[in-house]
Amino acid sequence: MTQAEQDKRIDYIEFAVEDIAAAKTFYSSVFGWEFTDYGPDYTSFFDGRLAGGFGKAPDASSNVPGGGPLVVLYATDLAACEAAVKTHGGRIVKEPFEFPGGRRFHFADPSDHELAIWSEK
Repeated sequence: MTQAEQDKRIDYIEFAVEDIAAAKTFYSSVFGWEFTDYGPDYTSFFDGRLAGGFGKAPDASSNVPGGGPLVVLYATDLAACEAAVKTHGGRIVKEPFEFPGGRRFHFADPSDHELAIWSEK
């Protein structure tokens, strides 16, 4: 899928976990997911169709919105999406920041669900 085809679609899901090794063992054993480690506190997974990640958190249920996964959307123009979020009633909860592979920010929708948007640029 091209970047243009992926624009504004769900692209990645992140889970906070207390034990990355246990999460990797569970998801690889049960579902056959493959993993790529990015240091001791983060690993990404690929399930054959969708990618995501596990980030280490001391109390996993308190470090994610509602105790659940973080849905990450992709955008070809991160700044335009940030402006649209603000214009249409969302609020920025984590300002844009760089990470290996690109930039992203987190926002809350009008119902206070936290999501993130990322881009390579």
